[in-house]
This record gives sequence, C-alpha cells and structure tokens, in this order.
Amino acid sequence: MATEAPPPPRNGTETTGPVQPTTEQFIEVQAGEEFGELRRTYRSFAFPLTIAFIAWYLLYVLLSNYAGGFMGTKLFGNINVALVLGLGQFATTFLIAWLYSRHAAGRLDPKAEAIKARMEADA
Repeated sequence: MATEAPPPPRNGTETTGPVQPTTEQFIEVQAGEEFGELRRTYRSFAFPLTIAFIAWYLLYVLLSNYAGGFMGTKLFGNINVALVLGLGQFATTFLIAWLYSRHAAGRLDPKAEAIKARMEADA
C-alpha cells in the first residue's frame, strides 16, 4: 500500500519533508475562523443533499410498500413507474457524487490546502 507519508526515522536519523504540527497547533487551527468557514462550506453542501436524498429514497420505499397500483403503472412496454424510480435512485447517487466532487475540488480543497500549507510552514 503506497502512502505519501515519509517512513519513520531509523536509528535516530531524521527524515526530510514537512514537520508534523503539534496537537496544540491542530486545536488552534480547528478553533480558527478559516477552519470554521471550511466546515460551513462543507456542511452547507453535504447536509441539504443528504437530507434530500434520504427523503427521495424514503419516498421510493413508501411508494413501493403502500402505492403498489401507482408503482405498477406501465409507462411503455414492460417499463413501469417502479423501475423508472428505482433507476432514478442510481442516477441520483451518481449525480450527487459528481456534484460533490466538483464542489470539493472547487471550494473545499483549495481552503483545506491553504490551511495545510500554513500549518506545515508554522510547524
């Protein structure tokens, strides 16, 4: 398994590379405004989409259990409402993953990288 972390020092020798920040530095950064903004940016995207997807999934389950006639309605050929909504669950999952990937790359990763670079420089 490959990792970006340097190997541990051997026989008292030190490794080159960024120095690991202390616990106090992590706590200080976590309490800072910049980290709070990063967390708000993440939550403002993740929480609403998670709630929406769970509601969409529960709607599908409830319709499957209690609205059999509606779910069995044929749309064309042997394709019914249940199949379309079921495939919609997969499509929605991939859509949310793609949207999150774009959101993270555009808004979360730059902020996280800035925090990381600052912590490594201060360590």
